[in-house]
Amino acid sequence: SPTSERYIRVSGSGEVAVVPDIAYINIGVHSEAEDVSSALEANNTQAAELTEALKAEGIEEKDIQTANFNVYPQTRYDNMGQPVGTSYVVDNTVYVTVRDLANLGKMLDTAISAGANNIYGISFDIADKENALAQARELAIKDAEVKAQSVAAIAGVTLGQILSIDVSTPTFNQPYFGYGMGGGTSRVETSVPVSAGQIVVSYTATLNYAIE
Repeated sequence: SPTSERYIRVSGSGEVAVVPDIAYINIGVHSEAEDVSSALEANNTQAAELTEALKAEGIEEKDIQTANFNVYPQTRYDNMGQPVGTSYVVDNTVYVTVRDLANLGKMLDTAISAGANNIYGISFDIADKENALAQARELAIKDAEVKAQSVAAIAGVTLGQILSIDVSTPTFNQPYFGYGMGGGTSRVETSVPVSAGQIVVSYTATLNYAIE
């Protein structure tokens, strides 16, 4: 807090809009069968085909990471709500980093064709945030400085030295694109329309000035 008894506190904001150049997406294969072995075999085969298809689209192996692998029983019911047996479910999800956003729609088409039936959680990001962070932070501080000068002029006082600067944690207002939420994604006829839009990097800066 300010050490002077007379001070002016002002807050400024700074925003920088950046076009994202990277995307993250969960792509999964959901399989069901009456026995565990069949469910696992079907899932493993489809997951391998999916991985190879992603690589064929230019996705590097290091950018395909296992995010989830579950095997569990599921009770089947008839139309009267009575249990009629148990099937086994296998869910295998990989977390994919896409570094060529121009190819994202085609890559999704390819994933679906290769057997992906659970695609969700696409988020966009900036590979190198430092420049945008620095610009937004500088804008926030300068905005606060201009406001302090304006307040001082209106009040008829003279600004002294800066007593403290408090800069907020940056925020990233980014677009999200959900595709095939919850599984059951169907085959599409044309390339999936995906727009990365912009990511807005924001800071708030609070400055305390002594009043001379």
